Amino acid sequence: MGLLIPDFGLFFWTLIAFLVVLFILKKFAWGPIVKTLQERESGIAESIASAEKVKAEMKLMQSQNESLLMQAREERTMMLKEAKETKDKIINEAKEQAKVEANKIMEDTRNQIERSKNAAMTEVKNEIGKLAVEVAEKILRKQLANQGEQHNYVQMLAEEIKLN
Repeated sequence: MGLLIPDFGLFFWTLIAFLVVLFILKKFAWGPIVKTLQERESGIAESIASAEKVKAEMKLMQSQNESLLMQAREERTMMLKEAKETKDKIINEAKEQAKVEANKIMEDTRNQIERSKNAAMTEVKNEIGKLAVEVAEKILRKQLANQGEQHNYVQMLAEEIKLN
């Protein structure tokens, strides 16, 4: 039974050794160990707080990113709308300008045709006038072939001039 129940002397010296080791540990090791544990605990708490802060910042950034993405989509839609409006405006302006140019060309063509027509009419009138003068000249030469008829014709013209 000696193995299970130790002797009082052994018990006493073991207790004294234990108390000395406990005192030495408390005096020199316990403070630094507790201090290290507290520092570790505060470090872990700071890390958790920092992680929570980062997580909150990430949520905020994600929200901002979504907001920026929506804003970019709206701007893209507006830009596409403006581009379409500009395209339509340019096309309409080109059509209007083409109509104006076509009308101008048609008006110039009409004017040119009118001038050509007037020139042709003037030329025809001049030719008709020349022909009429030639015919009249031929008729007068035939009628005024002798001296007596010439004298009668000149008197008739003189009387007409006097009456007017």
